[in-house]
Amino acid sequence: MSKFSTNGFSTESPNVENQEPQESIKDEFNELRTLLLGVEPKKLNQVCEYIETQKIKPEDISRILPEAVILRSLQDKQLAEAMVPTIEQAVEASVKKDLNVLSNAIFPILGPSTRRAIATALEEMIQSLDRTLEHGLSIQSFKWRLEARQTGKSFAEVVLLRTLLYRVEQVFLIHKKTGLLLQHIVASQVAVQDPDLVSAMLTAIQDFVKDSFNVEKGDRLHTLNFGELTIWIEEGPTAVLAGIIRGNAPNELRLVFQDTIEKIHLRFDNELYNFQGETEPFNLTQPYLENCLKVRYKVPKKTNYTYAYTLIGLIIFGLCIWGSLRISEQQKWDKFVQKLSSQPGITITKIQQENGKYLITGMRDPLAVDVDKIRQEYNINSQKVNTKFEPYLSLQPEFITKRAEALLQPPKTVSLKVNNEGILDATGSAPEKWISETRKIWRFLPGITQFEEKNLSNIDVSQIEKYQQEIEREKILFQEGKTDLIANDIPKLERVFTNLQKMAVMAKYLNQNIKIQIIGHTNATGSEQYNMQLSAARAEQIKSYFISRGLSAENFYTQGLGSNQPLTSSTTEDIDTNRRVSFKVNRINN
Repeated sequence: MSKFSTNGFSTESPNVENQEPQESIKDEFNELRTLLLGVEPKKLNQVCEYIETQKIKPEDISRILPEAVILRSLQDKQLAEAMVPTIEQAVEASVKKDLNVLSNAIFPILGPSTRRAIATALEEMIQSLDRTLEHGLSIQSFKWRLEARQTGKSFAEVVLLRTLLYRVEQVFLIHKKTGLLLQHIVASQVAVQDPDLVSAMLTAIQDFVKDSFNVEKGDRLHTLNFGELTIWIEEGPTAVLAGIIRGNAPNELRLVFQDTIEKIHLRFDNELYNFQGETEPFNLTQPYLENCLKVRYKVPKKTNYTYAYTLIGLIIFGLCIWGSLRISEQQKWDKFVQKLSSQPGITITKIQQENGKYLITGMRDPLAVDVDKIRQEYNINSQKVNTKFEPYLSLQPEFITKRAEALLQPPKTVSLKVNNEGILDATGSAPEKWISETRKIWRFLPGITQFEEKNLSNIDVSQIEKYQQEIEREKILFQEGKTDLIANDIPKLERVFTNLQKMAVMAKYLNQNIKIQIIGHTNATGSEQYNMQLSAARAEQIKSYFISRGLSAENFYTQGLGSNQPLTSSTTEDIDTNRRVSFKVNRINN
């Protein structure tokens, strides 16, 4: 017996004689079926076998899966959300198995991503700086500060109220059946109350509205307004999403809330349905809830910060000028203090600053340099410096020398010097009277241990008279009929000059004035008038020589006598001595 499994019924053949007609009928039937269905019998048998076995082959799924994924992704994001846990586990397993696989895969995008992140951070920093300048230096910011002072609010609150369009401050995820808080997130710098208490109150308000008003089935409370805040509520089958919003949010934001509650139901459907009070699994909902923390500010008008940058530039320039002046003043002050400290006879013990003024205290020898002189040298303002020096006697050699000169009053021909051992050395020439007095009183000078006079010579009136006699004895001879000296008498003129110098110095100490008369002479040759002129010219010639060597012109006067006072008239040689210049010294007591 044979069966047709393709047409749903069977035919029995009791004998062989009927086999050929039956085969003919079968072939005709297959041909008719092929014409009607357009399918070959072999393929039709395969379809029937596939339906009867109902076994899905991996090869079949591999052919339709890519297209199915593409089509589903175009409809919504549920497929992506559903695949997140699987992909996360796959990535985690891959990293544990071989870290290089993932790192090599993301290496080409890591550099550009990092650069984009840095560029975004810099852009945000610049925007933040712009807002800081606008809120800190603009005229509007001063108005807001005034408003904050008048209303008692903080400046930040006033800025927020004046610049904020809307901000989602808090988001609550609440279990619909029990009213328990599953998760709660808060925007930064927002003060919050107890989130569990807020969740319970929202649930109570919803129940109150349902019970107290005739609401149709399916109607829900979607919005609550109080003051500056608004609560938006979006319900799902097993959870409720509530957001607290400050300002006027656009309707587009509600779509964000709806999308978030849908994703949470898709991702946490099991946890929500089997919720028994354990909220820890819902910590994973934070990324979804954070997507609802939107904020938008008013777009400010493009502000020209030229004046602000100019002001900042002027402030920085002023600070630079002030700093440079301050450094210059400090350097000048340091040099002044250093110079003052290095002065002999001045000892600084303390420098302090009081009420913007410097006070310098220490000790100062009366003979030391004047402090004001050094202050003026460095151009230090006298109004900013006060000094307080106690007097004391410095034992430095130069101050001992000054005190010795003040007490002993040596003549100008004497120089005094005290060495480091305290020995007073007198050098030069002085009268006997001064020398004898010095021998008596040098012991009373502080710091002097010995008086040394080996380099000191004694002078008196007899010595100046000796110089006078030597000068008057000299006769300077001239050539015949000329004002030129004879060669042999030039040393004589030099001796006269030297004696005049010594006598002038001694005369000052003896309080005398010296007047030197220079007298010109000629012999008898020539006319009297000519001889008078020649003798006067010779006297002037000698006077000019003394003045050129540094002697004062006031101490000289000239006279020409011609041939009126000859020295001799006997021989020719004696007559030549009449061509001369002689000297007369007059000492006048003051």
